[in-house]
Amino acid sequence: MYRTLTAFQDQRPGTAGLRKKVTVFQQPHYLESFIEAVFQCYPGLKDSTLIIGGDGRFYNNKAIQTIVKMAAAKSVKKIVVGKHGYLSTPAASHLIREYNAAGGFILTASHNPAGPKGDFGIKFNVSNGGQASEQLTEAIFACTRSLEKYELEELDDINIDHIGICKLAGTEMEVEVIDPVESYALLMQRLFDFTAIRNMLAGNFKFRFDAMHAITGPYAKQIFRELLGADESSLMNCLPQEDFGGGHPDPNLVYAKELVNIMMPEDASGNVPDFGAASDGDGDRNMILGRGIFVSPGDSLAVISANAHRFPGYSDGLPGVARSMPTSRAVDAVAAELSIPCFETPTGWRFFCNLLEDGRIGICGEESFGTSSDHAREKDGLWAVLAWLNLLALERKPVSEIMQAHWNHFGRHYYQRHDFEELDADVANKLIVGLQETLPKLVNTTLCGHNVTVADEFSYLDPVDNSVSHQQGIRIVMGDAARIVVRLSGTGTQGATLRLYLERFERENITMAPEAALSDLAATARSLLNLENMAGRNAPDLVT
Repeated sequence: MYRTLTAFQDQRPGTAGLRKKVTVFQQPHYLESFIEAVFQCYPGLKDSTLIIGGDGRFYNNKAIQTIVKMAAAKSVKKIVVGKHGYLSTPAASHLIREYNAAGGFILTASHNPAGPKGDFGIKFNVSNGGQASEQLTEAIFACTRSLEKYELEELDDINIDHIGICKLAGTEMEVEVIDPVESYALLMQRLFDFTAIRNMLAGNFKFRFDAMHAITGPYAKQIFRELLGADESSLMNCLPQEDFGGGHPDPNLVYAKELVNIMMPEDASGNVPDFGAASDGDGDRNMILGRGIFVSPGDSLAVISANAHRFPGYSDGLPGVARSMPTSRAVDAVAAELSIPCFETPTGWRFFCNLLEDGRIGICGEESFGTSSDHAREKDGLWAVLAWLNLLALERKPVSEIMQAHWNHFGRHYYQRHDFEELDADVANKLIVGLQETLPKLVNTTLCGHNVTVADEFSYLDPVDNSVSHQQGIRIVMGDAARIVVRLSGTGTQGATLRLYLERFERENITMAPEAALSDLAATARSLLNLENMAGRNAPDLVT
């Protein structure tokens, strides 16, 4: 059955799908417009299998029912959906590959707040389990701007709260409701030494995992509690809620404050766990903590890469590694020692997918707390946590000693990301334009005691398909000594977020606090952008 609509002009997907306020998605025909555009722009969905699931946020189940009815109208052969509508983003990516599906709809706004007044998001992942290409998302956007109608079968809602298989009345489409954790948990057992981790947890080792009332709660219960034998007290906030408990499900030092206070208390005389970790709304991000220490995303990527050959799933070694351009260069040093390539890509997981598909890399990561490997085509928070648990089971040393040994060997890349949130979009663009105009004057000048060797906008030539991506962030590089990177984020739903990435390398002086090591770079970056005069900001809203 066809229904008419007036075309929407605001449905351009970002690097991780379409994200808007729930109230925007609740407009008549808004969700349907985007889904219809996907069906029209992506070939091969007829007579295919589709994976559907999300992070459990408000509006997820309503969206699932709509997609099922539209898929029936498009003659999709089979729908696979997680029980209760649950699927973490990495688990959905894995299932697309396991079922040889044509693709999947993942319902999430990732780390953004949820609830009736919060955010909602939807993205389409293609047949390799990875995010849609820029060419596809642009085609979808163009389609939505001229769309006049969509197709939907008038069907009763399906029951997604019970595992089983059924055929929809009056259609040829089969719907299979699955355990959202089972297949993913089996995959993790192939990649990591669960026996070693279980033996460690059976001893005096204590840890905390914070699911932040989001999707990884059921995964944590099944993997950490049932399979690995962790004590119930190890798990925090593991009941998914439609509003994520009213919190901001971003696993960083600010929003995961409950966990941070446990791992880094002001009075350290108490019983502090050995290891702490958190994941975000849809399960693709991670934060790693030790007793009294925060491990930056770049350092975590480097340590995992340096030790991957010790894990069962990576015992043959890595063909290469990759990081997004703003991510610290710590993994570069590891790659150099291992004599493997290290690729520098733009921000956005889809840039890693070509490298993964072509077998050029085994592990990759980005600055926004995302790390993963060739087991999926999305970043994977629980995968990173299990990698650390496997390493700790092998080393039997505190996280702080593991990091100290790593820095002693490779040197330390001090690193921070400073976020200036909800800037007026016009002001944010003017800040970027002003810095762009300054770039030609910076090369061969001295900043923070270092000679500027590169000042440009990063462009990326994909070595697999030879595509070129321009304007992927501003770089001010001071050789191997330091970097300032500036870019606008595309993951928010209000205003603009300006991000400064600060990095300083030290071979010998590796015991400073990051804020002290980077204070001069931070002040220089704010001055170059003219942030205080142009935007009235003299300090970031968020430091991670």
